[in-house]
Amino acid sequence: MTTLEQQQLAARMTDKIARIDALAAQAKILPVITIAREEDILPLADALAAGGLTCLEVTLRSPLGLTAIKLLREQRPELLVGAGTVLDRHMLAATEAAGSQFTVTPGVTQDMLEAGVDSPIPLLPGISSPSELMMGYALGYRRFKLFPAEVSGGVAAIKAFAGPFGEVRFCPTGGVGPGNLKSYMSQPNVMCVGGSWMLDSAWIKNRDWGRIQECSAEALALLS
Repeated sequence: MTTLEQQQLAARMTDKIARIDALAAQAKILPVITIAREEDILPLADALAAGGLTCLEVTLRSPLGLTAIKLLREQRPELLVGAGTVLDRHMLAATEAAGSQFTVTPGVTQDMLEAGVDSPIPLLPGISSPSELMMGYALGYRRFKLFPAEVSGGVAAIKAFAGPFGEVRFCPTGGVGPGNLKSYMSQPNVMCVGGSWMLDSAWIKNRDWGRIQECSAEALALLS
């Protein structure tokens, strides 16, 4: 890689870091959504937004993930909509085509990290160890998802990462809820958290959108 190419790469990654920081500042809490019924897409998003959660991670754990991203980008342009559970560059390309504004992965491979560097949208790689973090760091990544957060050491791990990786900030996801939300968000190297506790399966099944709105608002209130 020439010096010019290195400078161009650094500039692209700096821009993506800034974009992730902006979405994290808007999100604070990033709801992790898996869609089971197409008719739930808009009312579920509306309930979250009414509760104050306007930055959404729609996972590709169901066949409706891409459908949901495309529909929300078309029908709810005021929301910030990204794709989660993206496992390879083919899934990444599909999320780009659907209009995703950011991408989140549960883990990393060298190929996935390189695909994220080339992608026009910012990628938030999932890591659970210093070695995985350093794979991304070498390519210019400075923002990561810690997953599964509680299993991977929780707040203690976040504190430990702060020493050797002073530039890095995290979105802990996995085991985060009302009981430990403030503990995570009080860490200087935590930019937002991901979670699904406001998306109780029974509430969704029963279309109890009011309860989802209420739980979302209660979660944000914990941070005020």
